[in-house]
Amino acid sequence: MNIRHLSFRLLQVYVQVARLGNISAAARALHLTQPTVSLQLKKLREAVEEPLFTPREGRMEMTHVGQELYRAACDVLVRFDDFNGFLEQARGGSSGHINLGIVTTAKYVLPRILGAFYRQFPKVGVTLNIGNRAHILERFSKQEDDLYVFSHPPSGTEAQATRILKNPLQIIAPLDHWAADHQQLEFAELRNERFLIREPGSATRMMFESWLSSQGIELADTMQIESNEAIRLGTASGLGLSVISAHTLHEGQEKLTILPVRHFPLESHWYLVSRKDRRLPYAAMQLVRFMAEHLQECVEPQWVAPDIANLANNFT
Repeated sequence: MNIRHLSFRLLQVYVQVARLGNISAAARALHLTQPTVSLQLKKLREAVEEPLFTPREGRMEMTHVGQELYRAACDVLVRFDDFNGFLEQARGGSSGHINLGIVTTAKYVLPRILGAFYRQFPKVGVTLNIGNRAHILERFSKQEDDLYVFSHPPSGTEAQATRILKNPLQIIAPLDHWAADHQQLEFAELRNERFLIREPGSATRMMFESWLSSQGIELADTMQIESNEAIRLGTASGLGLSVISAHTLHEGQEKLTILPVRHFPLESHWYLVSRKDRRLPYAAMQLVRFMAEHLQECVEPQWVAPDIANLANNFT
């Protein structure tokens, strides 16, 4: 048999004739003319190179070869019916897979969003890739993920970013710090303190250093620590002060105080980011729509950025 001569239409016609046992009945069921059905059967017979039907008592009964072809045709057509159903689900965003690249600070809040999304779309798989900003930037440049979450989005024309959550940066200190009971502080009063800071390239560090530069302030003593958890612990232990995301602070168990420094908290946001030169999968687009509609149900409403109303439109 030359399988290249087969087509879905030939198999559909054959299955219908085999089930009804009559060319005229099959033609009516398929909304075709009787000569068209007869021609299709002739093509199929030539492709298989074996008799497929035997006329008997006014019906067309399948030969042994015809029965085997019928089983094979049913398998093929049912499998592609299944595929068509899967495709409809995928195009609706209710199945499929999403790759997410997120910066480490966002790991405290994204699972809450993804958990709610999973309850509504349990057939959508998600791979969460977490790293510092430099690592996620590299993934962005290599197009390794569908969507990204940054607190300082990538520059360049290929990045498409929308603010989704507020991420204020606060100055923290141990509970017994001398400034803990002050009602108002100027940052100049803290400039000689040691500050625990993240690695170069960290968005928190970038924002803090940008603010310091705008104020003409240079820190006297810094200590670099590449972990928010270690920074919280180090601050609680009296190793120094730190500027940290409010979400990162909220998730920790350390006993810390927020210092009431003028100009703080610094305003910052998390951004949902995609590449303009890469088409979003249907499942990823479903996540974008879900966040636009349900983000306030997943996190405290005061954290939600006003831009969320335009999120879905920005990613179409």
